[in-house]
Amino acid sequence: MKKASIFLLLHDIRSAHNVGAMFRTADAAGVAKVFLSGTTPAPVDRFGRPVKEIIKTALGAEKSVTWEQVANAAKFLGDFKKDGGRIVAIEQDKKALDYKKITLLKGPTLFIVGNEVAGLPRRILQQCDVVAEIPMRGSKESLNVSVALGVALFRILNI
Repeated sequence: MKKASIFLLLHDIRSAHNVGAMFRTADAAGVAKVFLSGTTPAPVDRFGRPVKEIIKTALGAEKSVTWEQVANAAKFLGDFKKDGGRIVAIEQDKKALDYKKITLLKGPTLFIVGNEVAGLPRRILQQCDVVAEIPMRGSKESLNVSVALGVALFRILNI
């Protein structure tokens, strides 16, 4: 499958297992590049050693998907938009739209997910073109962040 102009930003993800799972999802969906910001762990630590928890869940996707650490998420998002990109947050919010109603436009699109407990900070949500939410029917208020990313990404991309 040809890599599309689809990108991911994983912001302040605390679990290396979740990061690895999202790398696998990125590979499966044909994501061009994964960006890591805030406290999100990278597949390789600052000493150049592989992070075992990411390797365990990514199953090699950390090698097949290009990735880059971003020092300032807000600046990165601003630059992405200046270059003509569209930003879609996967998050629960008062202004969120049902993820099934999101249509993908032509051009580069960045999907962003945030911290497992706190979600995405308001300053980042304000930079997004659209916030997509997955409705919950059960007693839990949300899905695991890696699961939510997979559900929303595959639905929005019509995979």
